[in-house]
Amino acid sequence: MFVDEVKVFVKGGDGGSGCLSFRREAHVPRGGPDGGTGGKGGDVVLLGVSHQNTLLPLRYQTEIRAERGRHGGPANRTGRSGVDREIQVPPGTSARDKETGDLVGEVLQEGDRLIVALGGRGGRGNRAFLSNRNRAPRETEPGGEGEERWLRLELRLLADVGFVGLPNAGKSTLLSRLSEARPRIADYPFTTLTPVLGVVEIDDQTFVAADIPGIIEGAHEGAGLGLRFLRHVEKTRVLVHVVDASGTSERNPVTDLRLAREEVRRWDASMLERPQLVAATKRDAVGDQDPLPGLRAEALELGLCVVPVSAVSGEGLAVLKRELLRLIATAPATHLGKNQ
Repeated sequence: MFVDEVKVFVKGGDGGSGCLSFRREAHVPRGGPDGGTGGKGGDVVLLGVSHQNTLLPLRYQTEIRAERGRHGGPANRTGRSGVDREIQVPPGTSARDKETGDLVGEVLQEGDRLIVALGGRGGRGNRAFLSNRNRAPRETEPGGEGEERWLRLELRLLADVGFVGLPNAGKSTLLSRLSEARPRIADYPFTTLTPVLGVVEIDDQTFVAADIPGIIEGAHEGAGLGLRFLRHVEKTRVLVHVVDASGTSERNPVTDLRLAREEVRRWDASMLERPQLVAATKRDAVGDQDPLPGLRAEALELGLCVVPVSAVSGEGLAVLKRELLRLIATAPATHLGKNQ
């Protein structure tokens, strides 16, 4: 099950308290204070792991606490620090404070560590308060409280290429032919209800492509799969506008291209500044009225390249792979998107 948003409560461990103690040994009547400092509380940390691609494990674990620090001891013994609590999340996970909406940070790569709740500091023992004016201090400090907050964790898939387009444009079938991905495919709208990733290989090189659920008019306001779709597009480096160019359906590829681009623009206009191309699909089933010339003219005005493809016959797939590899090489690093 794919889950890309969860809410969790996190709390860093409280610090250990300082110790009140005086040195007591034979023949040392006034040994002085020797109370040690308490240990620091553990932190709550998000850890990026590439083998995970969903936030599902956190859906049923809504409260996460790190270990508290141990109290200080006599003989100037410092208490043991609390163990950090690590939460494994997929790369592309961002954390926001649920109350303020402020971005706490992001986990973008394997091994990235993001502290989302600091542990409390350890309290000082009475040894720390020794001075020339106070040779027998009885003062100690309690441990500090660990940071606590509610977080909203959001996952945005990290992919080199994102397939965008209306339902039934052929995105899932195209991804299945380009890679080993096996998205759900059927002849009705919204077959793909969750993003699907596939690794595409060409000339000993690879890139990751994402099949994202289809756009409909009003997607930027949440219509259809709207916001859930657009969130994942934010992280892709190259956009592929997938349109049905068979001419046998009721859809007009020029209208579909305009609608998809408009929804992306209204969500975040900067997304249209990244490299893009148009994949004209279903070219094995062209009707009497071929819509490709009109689509090419529209794409030319937008400065976009059109690659005719057929997932059934394999037409244009090699050309599409090479063109995508070329665009990826010119694309900037992962975008942060408007909500970052």
